[in-house]
Amino acid sequence: LTEILNIEDRVDFAGGETGLLGMAFHPQFATNRYVYLNYIGRNTDDAMETRVTRFEVADNGIIDRASELILLRFNQPYSNHNGGHIAFGSDGYLYVSSGDGGSGGDPQQNGQNTNNLLGKILRIDVDNTSSGRHYAIPLDNPFAVTGGAQEIWAYGLRNPWRFGFDRETNALWVGDVGQGAWEEINLVTRGGN
Repeated sequence: LTEILNIEDRVDFAGGETGLLGMAFHPQFATNRYVYLNYIGRNTDDAMETRVTRFEVADNGIIDRASELILLRFNQPYSNHNGGHIAFGSDGYLYVSSGDGGSGGDPQQNGQNTNNLLGKILRIDVDNTSSGRHYAIPLDNPFAVTGGAQEIWAYGLRNPWRFGFDRETNALWVGDVGQGAWEEINLVTRGGN
């Protein structure tokens, strides 16, 4: 058994729904050797935050700890509803699921707030950079030019913990955690709420 990466010192395992939540290989992994992770860490104020990061994989399969490049980071007010799934769509963009920040009943009303990244499906271009970011905003993202957080693809979600793309239609289906009686499966569309 070979350990390919150990980042226990960076990942918060404090309970709830924290920890390492998602992993995705770049569509051109065979040539660029990039792998992306989504995990909960701690910022300099010791507050929980989501981190979407990129690492490089050596030819021997070991992930270089020192190669980490943080693409996205945003605070998590509670230890639950962190979402965490990441995957590349057929359009080549990286999709990221983000929960509403936790507790119960979305007390901070993050799901409907289009100025933050909580309670959303995000969509970013990891092959380009813009505005000092280590990624670019796809021009057809719904808030790319109209105000609001430009990374948002869809909003109004509670805890979209897993999603997948239909292989025939490319439709995006998301599993979202319900409040009490029901779980949800949502068809996610551009700018959908």
